[in-house]
Amino acid sequence: MRTDTEQTIYLKDYAPTPYRIVSVELDFRILEDSTRVRAQLTIEPREGTAPGTALVLDGDDLKLDGIAIDGAPLMLSAYLADATSLTLIEPPHRRFVLDTEVTLDPAANTKLMGLYRSSGTWCTQCEPEGFRRITYYLDRPDVLAPFTVRMTAPLAIAPVLLANGNPIDRGDAGDGMHYAVWHDPFPKPAYLFALVAGDLGSTTDSFTTTSGRKIDLAIYCTHGKEGECHHAMDSLKRSMAWDERRFGREYDLDIFNIVAVSDFNFGAMENKGLNIFNDKLVFAQPETATDANYHSIERVIAHEYFHNWTGNRITCRDWFQLCLKEGLTVYRDQEFSSDEHSRPVQRIHDVQNLRTNQFPEDGGPLAHPPRPDHYREINNFYTTTVYEKGAEIVRMLATLLGEADFRKGMDLYFERHDGEATTIEAFVKVFEDATGTDLGQFITWYLQAGTPQVTASDRYDADSQTYTLTLTQKVDPTPGQPDKQPLLIPVRFGLLGPNGSETSWTAISGATVRDDLILLDRDSVTLTFSGIANRPVPSLFRGFSAPVKLASGLSQDDLLFLARHDSDPFNRWDALQTVSTHLIAEASAGRRWSAGDTDALRSAVVDTLENSDLDPAFKAQAIAIPGVSAIGRHIGKDVDPDAIAKARLDLLSELAGPIAEKLAALYTALAIAEPYSPDAAQAGRRALRNGLMHLLVAGAGRGDVAAAQYESATNMTDRYAAMAISAHYWTEQAPALLGDFRTRFAGDPLVFDKWLMASAQAPDDGAIERMRAILAAPDFPRTNPNRLRSLLGSFVMSGSPQFTRADGAGFRFVAEAVAEIDKVNPQVASRILTGFRILPMLEAGRREAGRSALEALKSQHSLSRNVGEILDRILAV
Repeated sequence: MRTDTEQTIYLKDYAPTPYRIVSVELDFRILEDSTRVRAQLTIEPREGTAPGTALVLDGDDLKLDGIAIDGAPLMLSAYLADATSLTLIEPPHRRFVLDTEVTLDPAANTKLMGLYRSSGTWCTQCEPEGFRRITYYLDRPDVLAPFTVRMTAPLAIAPVLLANGNPIDRGDAGDGMHYAVWHDPFPKPAYLFALVAGDLGSTTDSFTTTSGRKIDLAIYCTHGKEGECHHAMDSLKRSMAWDERRFGREYDLDIFNIVAVSDFNFGAMENKGLNIFNDKLVFAQPETATDANYHSIERVIAHEYFHNWTGNRITCRDWFQLCLKEGLTVYRDQEFSSDEHSRPVQRIHDVQNLRTNQFPEDGGPLAHPPRPDHYREINNFYTTTVYEKGAEIVRMLATLLGEADFRKGMDLYFERHDGEATTIEAFVKVFEDATGTDLGQFITWYLQAGTPQVTASDRYDADSQTYTLTLTQKVDPTPGQPDKQPLLIPVRFGLLGPNGSETSWTAISGATVRDDLILLDRDSVTLTFSGIANRPVPSLFRGFSAPVKLASGLSQDDLLFLARHDSDPFNRWDALQTVSTHLIAEASAGRRWSAGDTDALRSAVVDTLENSDLDPAFKAQAIAIPGVSAIGRHIGKDVDPDAIAKARLDLLSELAGPIAEKLAALYTALAIAEPYSPDAAQAGRRALRNGLMHLLVAGAGRGDVAAAQYESATNMTDRYAAMAISAHYWTEQAPALLGDFRTRFAGDPLVFDKWLMASAQAPDDGAIERMRAILAAPDFPRTNPNRLRSLLGSFVMSGSPQFTRADGAGFRFVAEAVAEIDKVNPQVASRILTGFRILPMLEAGRREAGRSALEALKSQHSLSRNVGEILDRILAV
């Protein structure tokens, strides 16, 4: 295997640059076939830099057309330009201005990093290391400078010229050209630089801050799509108001712009004052967007806006600190969504995402700490561990400190580190200083990979009316970290009495207990509670107070008791999930459940559906049976996905079959006659109705219900649910529904993505050949990340039985596709490849088939650094 340069970067080697960049002036001349970039960098040596120290600037695939210092062109002997850098051999030992000029070809930039052209629009993506593809620079997050940007472009094809900051000048440049100048007064790293030029429509509005400043808002998009941006604009305004209320953060520029583009490697990017978004996270209308799409738009709009303070005003010292901005900002967007909608349902969604995506990462060959200590390709560390586990760590910090002290710590963080590039250690230190709390053990969460496994055991003594609870923690070895330290784990808990009410108690010995919080800070702690009149049922990790796997030791009866009575909504939901998971896992191993087991679970499901105190959105989550991937993660090793899928279908049949009429009646009663709205009340009713349809299709063979809903649907939520569920179980009606959906929405790329996702999850043996045909079609956009992720990403991440086929056909298909994608977009290729992280837990035959496909990929192709690193890490286990 040949890969790009494979230099490993280590945190221990961090050192500041010998030179600092004081200010940046960029001049872009944008033409149809090329773009000229002139950069004037004011540079000075840092204190302690020795005279004659070379200055090495980053560059990637740049053509140097000119170079000068203080206006004087440099001789060839004064510098060295190669594929990855520009070196000034002996720069002045004083402040000076470096002037460079390069020529770019944005249309040929299929990597979508740096400056590229998407559907006629010029745009940028610079995080993490894309700015070096625009001009030579110290392209690292600890180099901060104010930017002034001038753009000149043909008025006819690029009437809109945008950059970071505030506009300070614009005008006619002659010969059909015009120009605009933007200035960002806030020093920023180059990864936050942004530029957009093109012919775009817009939706405009304004927001008045708490201090009375009027902020001009605009969302730019493809002409004709302006009407689909209103939900995004509303989400932006609500995000701005929420950040003022919750964290006291007011926006700091005079203008805030969002641009929607169709070719984008990420969901969105928080560039200062100019957020660039994947268009799927901006456009929404009832006919083409689902409730989930509306929610995702709101969440990501909020996330990128919140980065203005947690990521932009305060940024990362180096890329090892990525979770400093991402984990904290995910926590903030989760809190925003919780405040705007249902906090329990949002918490369930967040934990489902964590368990589905981060737990497998933490338990497999791609495991790494939230703050890693080395990497080969930083793009491979934009992971769920950094984002979602990073958010859980912040949430635990808030749990440990309490809301008031957490806010005190955040206020000190903004005050102390505004305008800085800082570290995880500095972040934790502000909470210590603000509250007087020792967090020395807590920081281990950032430094240690792996998901803790907590085992609970208990004993009740009726004579002494004491209840003893023992909690034990363990973290399995992960790559590079064989030995683990005990973590500080906050355990929110309650004890339920026979009637389901909370049992009052007194803790007389054991670990630290504070109100409803146990601090599990050792390998094992034992607590004894007195004054307990009857054996209680413990409710542990309420609200999922820590990202752990819990072995509660509770019986099915105890779990179903919690499902009916626990005051904590998360644990009510989790109890039902745990019972279903256990039954399916046991049956897949040949240990069939009893009729009593399924009768008891069915009764609990019916009780949940009939409980008028529970909102429909929660009920929808509660009645959903865990998928094949979730059951596989629970089993952990020697997993046979086919056996799990069969056991799951059998359980669905036994649960839903006897109550099919009741389910159908509830389904009918939930129909909504009012015009579509994405609000929480309507979305919750639709979620429950579609959950009932799922049970009817999968458990009662009622494919006709889904087909009828598809035909009568007045919104995309209901139409897509009917089509996707039919495809997932490959009902008699599925081929016709897929065909109609493809024809009906042929002109909308974002709806085409939905068709691709449903097609990728079909379980029949013809699925792979249909996917090959889709990829081979002349009109399939092979360079668009959204299309590739929707088809191949869904295939590998959704638990499709075709991906894990025993004959290895699914593995080979994906490996071959990755080899082709890697030639044009290594980031997308490596993300798809991470689906192979499940190999270690599969049974031996599938495991070897998957490894064989990866070995063939490794030996037969020239691979990017992105793909090469993922391959090596998976094959090393």
